[in-house]
Amino acid sequence: MFKQVGRLTPEDMKELRLKVVEIFEQVEKKKLTSAIRRINLIANTANYFVREELGKLLADCEDKESMDEICHKMLKHKIYGIRATALFYFYYKDTTNAEEVIIVLDKYYDKVPWEAETIALNMWKKHPKTMKKYMPEWQKDKDEIKRSLSLHGMENIASSDPKFIMNFIGNMIDDESLEVQKKITHILTQVGRSKPNKCYPIVKEWLHDADDQRIKTIWVSMKKLANIITQQSNRDKSAEFVKVTTRTVMEWKKDPNQNVSIMGGKLAQILKIK
Repeated sequence: MFKQVGRLTPEDMKELRLKVVEIFEQVEKKKLTSAIRRINLIANTANYFVREELGKLLADCEDKESMDEICHKMLKHKIYGIRATALFYFYYKDTTNAEEVIIVLDKYYDKVPWEAETIALNMWKKHPKTMKKYMPEWQKDKDEIKRSLSLHGMENIASSDPKFIMNFIGNMIDDESLEVQKKITHILTQVGRSKPNKCYPIVKEWLHDADDQRIKTIWVSMKKLANIITQQSNRDKSAEFVKVTTRTVMEWKKDPNQNVSIMGGKLAQILKIK
C-alpha cells in the first residue's frame, strides 16, 4: 500500500489511478459493496495526500449518483481518513459549484477539521463571492470551530477587499475563542502588510474603547507588523508598508487616547523611534 506520510511519487499516482479504475469498474457493475471496500482500504491511512488524491480521482466517476451514495456513507464512517476522502470527493466533484461545497462543508466541517480548513482556504482563493455570502452567518455560530473556520483563508482577499475583511473582523474582534483570536491576528497581519492605509485607521478605532483582551489581540498583530520592518530581509515589506507603518506609529504615540498612545509607544520601541 501507499506510504503513511509525504506526497505521492509518480509511481504512487500511477498505482492509485489503476486502483481507482478498478473501483470504477465495480461501480459500473453496481457492485457497490465491493467498491466501498476497495475505497476504504485505501482511504484508511494517515497520509493526507493519499486521501486528497483519492477523493479527487473518485470525483471523475461517470456514475455520479452511485459515487455520491458511496461517499455520503463514507462521511459518517468512524475512521477519520475515510471521512476525509469523502469530503475531498464532494469538494472536487463540485469544485465549480461553490454553493454545493458550502452545503457539504456546513454539515461535516467538525468531523474532518483539517481537510475542512484546506477546502475553506481554497474556497477563499477560488470562490470569494460565495464565501462572502455565507461566512457572515458562520461567524455568528455558537460553535467556535465553525466561527474559526469562517476566517480560515480570508487572507487571500487581503489585497482585493480589505474593507470586507476589516468589517468582518470588527464583528469578531472580542470573540472569546482562542482559535478565533489566532485567526484574527493572522489575517490582520496580512491586511496590515498589504493595505496598511485601509487597516490602521480601523485598528485605531478598535483601540479607543478596547478591553485587555482586545488590546492583546491587536498587539499580537501590530507587533508582528513592526517586526517585519526591523528584519534584515526585504521580503514582505514594501516601501509603502514601511512608510505608512512608521508614520502611523509616530502618530499613535502622541494620540490623546491612552490605549492608542501606549500601543504606539510600545511599537516605537520596536522600531527604535524616539
